[in-house]
Amino acid sequence: MLRSATVRQASSAQAQYFSYGEAANPIRSGLTSAVPYRSFSPAFFAKSGTAVMPLDLSTQLQCSGPATGPSLSASFIRLDGTELRTAAVATSQLFFVADGQGESEACGEHFHWRKGDMFVLPAGGDAIHTCSIKSALYWVHDAPLLRHLGVTPNEARFKPTFYSHHDIESRLAEIAASPSGARANRVSVLLGNSAFPQTRTVSHTLWAMLGILPAGQEQKPHRHQSIALDFAVDCQPGCYTLIGTDLDDQGRIRNPQREDWEAGAAFVTPPGYWHSHHNESGADAYVLPIQDAGLHTYLRTLDIVFSG
Repeated sequence: MLRSATVRQASSAQAQYFSYGEAANPIRSGLTSAVPYRSFSPAFFAKSGTAVMPLDLSTQLQCSGPATGPSLSASFIRLDGTELRTAAVATSQLFFVADGQGESEACGEHFHWRKGDMFVLPAGGDAIHTCSIKSALYWVHDAPLLRHLGVTPNEARFKPTFYSHHDIESRLAEIAASPSGARANRVSVLLGNSAFPQTRTVSHTLWAMLGILPAGQEQKPHRHQSIALDFAVDCQPGCYTLIGTDLDDQGRIRNPQREDWEAGAAFVTPPGYWHSHHNESGADAYVLPIQDAGLHTYLRTLDIVFSG
């Protein structure tokens, strides 16, 4: 009997009991930190030497890092002369070529890339990158999600996949020229993978879209439960995003946070927040949001809503 009581006492050491009101909304009570607004300057890319800069918000998120959100980590990569090896304990890694030209070896594949190209690697996607001219990459992966779950991937769920700038731009032009594109609030191309027909996303966790924000236009407020790690691909001064928690009676964001775009910059759009995109410059602009919406779409929790 003494031995049995000791076992019960040890197995109950971490047990806790809360009322519904104490634990139902841990963000509101301050136990779980909200995803913060944050923007990251492209000044890193102008410096010399090969380097990686994690866009790390782990201190604010109260989790181990690097992490830009609860499930995703983003980094700026500068390739300047010497080769670079990247590795992440992740199921999915996405690399977008913001500038330059070079090569990457990963998963037995050899990618030749240039500005505007993108490639996505599965689990085990350690990569070696070299450049023929100074280059800039935007790197996003789902390692924070796996750290939270306490797991490591043991299976590649898809094959390494390359998305060429030429193919992306061609499809975007088709969509923009179509009758539905002319009426759409957002003119964009969603990047999919044949391995995931249910979600039509680049991987089972990651979602990626290249969108055009035409000169003089506005994309009305919308929200979704996935975090968005937005990368400003190309823009002129006068492009910005408004972000906030509520709408007024006219469907506009009340007391918004303004994030001005700068080519090569990245900014975080927290999940569940309303956001609208505005182009008051004289030139078309392009933005690349990377989200954990592959996971949310599969879980049926994305819940994307447009104002009006």
